[in-house]
Amino acid sequence: MGLIPDLRIGISGLRMLLLQAVLLLLVLPSHAQETTTEKLEVLPPLPKGVCTGWMAGIPGHPGHNGTPGRDGRDGVRGEKGEKGDAGLVGPKGDTGETGVTGVEGPRGFPGVQGRKGEPGESAYVYRSAFSVGLEDRVTVPNVPIRFTKIFYNQQNHYDSTTGKFHCNIPGLYYFSYHITVYLKDVKVSLYKKDKATLFTFDQYQDKDLDQASGSVLLHLELGDQVWLQVYGDGEHNGLYADNVNDSTFTGFLLYHDIN
Repeated sequence: MGLIPDLRIGISGLRMLLLQAVLLLLVLPSHAQETTTEKLEVLPPLPKGVCTGWMAGIPGHPGHNGTPGRDGRDGVRGEKGEKGDAGLVGPKGDTGETGVTGVEGPRGFPGVQGRKGEPGESAYVYRSAFSVGLEDRVTVPNVPIRFTKIFYNQQNHYDSTTGKFHCNIPGLYYFSYHITVYLKDVKVSLYKKDKATLFTFDQYQDKDLDQASGSVLLHLELGDQVWLQVYGDGEHNGLYADNVNDSTFTGFLLYHDIN
């Protein structure tokens, strides 16, 4: 009699356990789509007096996959990477068109003064000049007139003993003469190398002093001679000079020959 009540209690407890297992299987599929954060319901405690050695039911099927979640936020920017290796040199491009000329820039500052150059060779200055006057009133026709009053003859190219100028520097020369005429007519000529090149005639006016002059440019070679001379007879040698009147003869070099 004592075993029958215990057996009844065991059978009723087993029935209760199977019922709970069936209910559990029915509940699990409907909760598979819920979020995984929700906790499974805790089964109520078994009634007192049920055998503690009962066996668990069969595990249910896995639930369906949930929908994908939203994209997450952008991450923090990483550190700058190391510089890569230089690439290969490309082919040379075509020459471009010439650009427009730019505006002229401002004037620069003066440069530093250069060094002083070496002294050059001194240039030689060619000089030849004379200026003389008449002292003797007696002049002989057809011979050089001797002007013995020396105003300038530093190079001594004029010879007062002969009345002739001697060319020592080939070049172009200027010659002039100014003659005071008194008592007689005057006919004078300028000679170069025994040839008359310039003629002057002045007719004397009674009881009056007169003036006659002439000038010319002549090219002279080395050794050429130039002088003044009365031509004709003795009736035309009225050259005159005193302490207040002069008759002069002048010549000088303008420029020398390069060759």
